[in-house]
Amino acid sequence: MHSTEVMLVGSANIDLVVHSPRFPKPGETLQGSDFRTFPGGKGANQATASAKVGAKTSFLAKVGTDRFGDQLFQSLSSNGVDTEHILRDPSQSTGVALITVDSKGQNTIVVAPGTNAMLTPLEVRQALQPSSFKVLLVQLEIPMTTVETVALNARKSIFILNPAPAFALSDAVLCRVDYLTPNETETHLLTGILPRDSKTCLEAANVLLDKGVKNVLITLGKHGSFLANHQGGRHFPPIEVKPIDTTAAGDAFNGALAAFLATGEEIDRAIHLGNVAGALCTTKAGAQDAMPTLDEILDAAN
Repeated sequence: MHSTEVMLVGSANIDLVVHSPRFPKPGETLQGSDFRTFPGGKGANQATASAKVGAKTSFLAKVGTDRFGDQLFQSLSSNGVDTEHILRDPSQSTGVALITVDSKGQNTIVVAPGTNAMLTPLEVRQALQPSSFKVLLVQLEIPMTTVETVALNARKSIFILNPAPAFALSDAVLCRVDYLTPNETETHLLTGILPRDSKTCLEAANVLLDKGVKNVLITLGKHGSFLANHQGGRHFPPIEVKPIDTTAAGDAFNGALAAFLATGEEIDRAIHLGNVAGALCTTKAGAQDAMPTLDEILDAAN
């Protein structure tokens, strides 16, 4: 794959992951099993996914000066991510995600944002304005004013917005988005329509298209994904795998999608390969460690 340019702006966390037979009820204590720590955060995960596919990937984020911040630097660097734009803030701890994974591979996540909440619009402008990128990808684990600044600085890049976790988005941001990539829950929050099939996917997407989004790409977990624009909508089926941990499947999809679009792949092919990346990610534990390589994606796609 040729050298390309993808800029990720977003969060970096350390994931504290415990496995449990099921999710506890309110007030209930369960006996778990394995506990591990993994480098995570939607931004860092997606940057790693993009870099492992082979795209030249930069990451703008903020971490603490603590041990978790050091661990994130090491993970990103070892996976080929350019860490020049990762800032260190001694006043806050690095972000942490508390993740419970049940026996079916499903998960619940609670995030303490830490330094992610300290990434400012000024820091975004200073990083983005001197440069241009083929693809610019951002999520919502950083302040909304910072996300808005990213949108204003997208310029000639393909701008992908992964609206996760789900928040209401202004029309001023939506009208600048080339690809909006919500999952089912996020689609429901943004549109009031739960995407259960192709008909409801298209109905939900039309709400967002009417707000100025150019393409809506709904990720449907084990059911694949659905692309809609003003020319219509179509479903992209998944590949079958046996999942053990779905924690970062959406991040694998988004990072791979950004990388393949940056290399000039046609959108249908990029979505198919993104589906494959997301599926393969669920077959390994953790987030960044689970991101598949280009060879693994191409082998599974053929």
